Amino acid sequence: MSADASKALKVITGSSRFEASEERATTAQAAADLIASSPIATTTKNICRIFTPIGTPDFQLRATWRLADHAPTDDPSAPKFTELKMGDKAVAAADMAYVYFACRSDKVPSSSEGAHLVVGVEHWAVPREPEGNIKALKNAYATVAHSFSLAMAKELRCDNNGGLPPKPVLIPA
Repeated sequence: MSADASKALKVITGSSRFEASEERATTAQAAADLIASSPIATTTKNICRIFTPIGTPDFQLRATWRLADHAPTDDPSAPKFTELKMGDKAVAAADMAYVYFACRSDKVPSSSEGAHLVVGVEHWAVPREPEGNIKALKNAYATVAHSFSLAMAKELRCDNNGGLPPKPVLIPA
């Protein structure tokens, strides 16, 4: 996880400390799972879950990946999302963000345009209205989703890191 993503987690959760994840809950393991299941893994799979420390207010984030059937469309996103200029498409809301990118790699069987991946981060709880600075929350979720996406692209050895920039781009598209 990048330093920017660590700071973003504090914005999202209010904490800079977290419970240890399951030993196999890593980006490297998620990439290995994707390679083993490609090209048929179109259901959402976990990368990891992030929990605040025991004894503090309960908060859980879920980082996931999935293979998409095709590249994202140009259709407008739902109103709660802000579209960002990362990968093929990135969208952020005050409680979740997703980054779509194409991966051409000898590790991932795919079409000539590459495998289409979606990496997401979302607050795993009963839906409720987000509290606080909505723009800061959207940027924080986008930053964490970018960090996981870039890590997946690197683990999979995607050409040009899947077209993802080294730092998150938080300017609306």
